[in-house]
Amino acid sequence: MDAVTDNAPALRTASTLVALPAGQVFVQRWQPEAAPQGSAACPIVLLHESLGSVGQWRDFPVRLAQATGREVLAYDRLGFGRSSVRSDAPSLQFIEQEAQQHFPALMAALGLPRYALLGHSVGGVMALQIAATHPAQCQAVLSLSAQAWVQPRTLEGIRAAQRFFADAQQWARLQKWHGERMDWVFRAWTDVWLHPDFAGWSLDNVLPRVTCPVLAIHGRRDEYGSTEFAQRIATGVARGEVLLLDCAHHPHREQTAQVLAAARDFLRRTLD
Repeated sequence: MDAVTDNAPALRTASTLVALPAGQVFVQRWQPEAAPQGSAACPIVLLHESLGSVGQWRDFPVRLAQATGREVLAYDRLGFGRSSVRSDAPSLQFIEQEAQQHFPALMAALGLPRYALLGHSVGGVMALQIAATHPAQCQAVLSLSAQAWVQPRTLEGIRAAQRFFADAQQWARLQKWHGERMDWVFRAWTDVWLHPDFAGWSLDNVLPRVTCPVLAIHGRRDEYGSTEFAQRIATGVARGEVLLLDCAHHPHREQTAQVLAAARDFLRRTLD
C-alpha cells in the first residue's frame, strides 16, 4: 500500500446538485471523519480538465482527502458531466467567466469562504485565475499540467485528440461521462483553443496578481505543453514552486504517489 495513504482516515461522501443562476452544478464531497476544524478546515476544491468531470477524477479525490486529512470537493462545470446542459456557443473568455461568475456563486451557495484549489490542465489555469480574482478566499493553488500560453505543442496535441476521438469507440468511452453534453463539451475545447483569436491568450497578466502559495506540477512528457509552462507559472506568482515528474499530461494518474505526497507536504507547509 502507498505510504501516503497508510492508516488513512474514514471518509464521509456526499453529492448534490447546487442551483446557480446559470444552471445546476453537480458537486461531490469527501470529508475525513476527523477533518480539522476552525481556521485549519480550509477544504481542497478540484477543477477538472477540458474534457473532464467529477467521475473522471476516479479515486484521486478519496486518496487526496486521506493523504491530507482535509475535505475535498469536486464539481462538474456547467455543461459537463452531471451539471446542466449548455447550448450557447463556447466563449473565448470561458476561463475568466468561470473565475468571475460561476465559481464564486458556487462557493457562496456552499458556504465556503476559504479554500485551496487543485486544478488539472485548464482546471489549473482556472485555479490561478480564481486565485488572482479572489485573493482573500484562495489560500493555495496546486496546478497539474496547466497551460501558461498557447504553444505549438498545445495545438498539435489538440489536433491529435481530434483524430483520436474521431474513432467511434473512443468517442463512446468519453461520452459515457457527459451523455448528451458530449458534442458541446468537445467543441468547448477544440473550437476555443484552435480559434485564431485565442492564439494570443496567456496567463502573463494574471500571475502577478496571485498572492497565495502555488505549486506547479508538470510532466516532462506532457503532450499539450512543455515544462516551460510550470516555470513561467512559478516565477510569475508571488510564491511559486515547481515539481517536474516523469509523466505525460495526467500526473495524478501516472505518478499518483508523488502527487499525493507533494500535495500533502505543500499544504502542510502553507496552510497548517
